[in-house]
Amino acid sequence: MQSDLASPGLIRTVRTYVVDLAERVVTTFVVAAAGVAVAAGPADLFSASYWETAGAAGIAAVGSLIKGLAARFVGDRNSAGAVSGT
Repeated sequence: MQSDLASPGLIRTVRTYVVDLAERVVTTFVVAAAGVAVAAGPADLFSASYWETAGAAGIAAVGSLIKGLAARFVGDRNSAGAVSGT
């Protein structure tokens, strides 16, 4: 009897989900850091150090991670998005 954990479909599903989640978290970090850097730099809306910028982007990335983990139970199991595939 073969275990479900050795199933190629399950591995592909988990890999697809992890890649999608990682892409969303990294992209959120980069976009948030860029937004804070532009707002603090050229736009001169406020001042933020490098570490404050990284911290703000990290908070956004953690929010994206939590949302992606929660979406696994709501949406399509192959995606970190909350919208179902049907």
